[in-house]
Amino acid sequence: MSSTALPERSNRKPRFHYGWIIVLLTFATLLVSAGIRSLPSVLLVPFQDEFGWSRGSISGVISIGIFLYGLVGPFSAAMLLKFGTRKVVASALSILAVSLAVTPLITSLWQFELLWGIVSGLATGMMANVLGVTVSNLWFVKRKGLVVGLLTASAATGQLLFLPAMAKVSADYGWRTAVYAAVAGIALVLIAVAIWMRNHPYDVNAAPYGTDEIVKPAAFTGNLFLAPLQSLRLASKSLAFWLLAGTFFFCGFSTNGLIGTHLIAACGDHGMLEVAAAGLLAMMGLFDLFGTTISGWLSDRFDNRWLLFWYYGLRGLSLLFLPYALDTTPAMLVVFSVFYGLDWIATVPPTAKLAGQTFGQEKSGMIFGWIVVAHQIGASTAAYGAGVMRDWFGTYSQAFVLAGFVCFIASLMALRIRRAAAGKVAAAA
Repeated sequence: MSSTALPERSNRKPRFHYGWIIVLLTFATLLVSAGIRSLPSVLLVPFQDEFGWSRGSISGVISIGIFLYGLVGPFSAAMLLKFGTRKVVASALSILAVSLAVTPLITSLWQFELLWGIVSGLATGMMANVLGVTVSNLWFVKRKGLVVGLLTASAATGQLLFLPAMAKVSADYGWRTAVYAAVAGIALVLIAVAIWMRNHPYDVNAAPYGTDEIVKPAAFTGNLFLAPLQSLRLASKSLAFWLLAGTFFFCGFSTNGLIGTHLIAACGDHGMLEVAAAGLLAMMGLFDLFGTTISGWLSDRFDNRWLLFWYYGLRGLSLLFLPYALDTTPAMLVVFSVFYGLDWIATVPPTAKLAGQTFGQEKSGMIFGWIVVAHQIGASTAAYGAGVMRDWFGTYSQAFVLAGFVCFIASLMALRIRRAAAGKVAAAA
């Protein structure tokens, strides 16, 4: 976002940069959002048992939510610039809380589709990875890769905190109690955002971290709905965009759409209790917290294309190992959880960094939002497709193996991204 330099309003520098408080609030927001988006994996089997809906039908609703979660991203980036982080996040959290509070009253599949496929998908999409990228661009000049890594890791931490707790509450007290507990978590974060969130460093008389120049943000002048579409038109002329979007499609296909949605159910097919299976996802979240944070640090220092090559390749190997792990001992599932967890969403920091290098910081938020759309289309495809394949074959093994091989394709695609085009594309922007 372009800015107009103004004289410093104070010569006094704070000892602690307020940007880190914004990072903490954004971390908590993304943590809760990710936890809510992962909640359907806990509810899949209880809904099947109580309402008699097929696993494919429930997966279809989850698929719609995942798709809308991604689709709203580019428009969320524009709204964050126009209305400010505080208003947008507070509004999204409020809508999400209302949606969840009504969920225990549902009796029909269409109601589940409305609340979780549409409303929840749109609300959580306003707090997707685009929020983390926007915050890092506005508040930081240095340490951007590290900040994006930390905020991306919040999705993993959301699973770490939410899934075992929600699975335990659901098993002991019923899924409705678990949903109400999630509403309470949203309310706490909403209060914190309303009190402490700020839109820009200028609001607290500070310069972005890594610089001494206090600047006033320029007003958002583009059309709220046309600006993201114009950014997509610009990006679509670049091969780098299609390679980034293509690799991110396979990223979503092999992570939250497949493992995040179906691992608990797949473990249940092999006799593992729901709480124990949720613990495996939580373990992945713990290791991804380290893996994605380290990935952000690495993205500031190494060629991001080669980072993506290794991330996708290693993820593919772990997914090919998963059917074997399910058929053997729980110890093998622990090995899978550790290995896969380190790589869960480590691809986000280098992808965001490449988008920023290629399209410039002003456009990168909305363009990265479109790259996330590709991610969520992949996730949506896997969420629905794996459920249908489970209904057809009685097992998830084919879906896991397919995802492993597409990761190898993504690994090779990453090496074709040419940074040499960055200057030309950024100049066109």
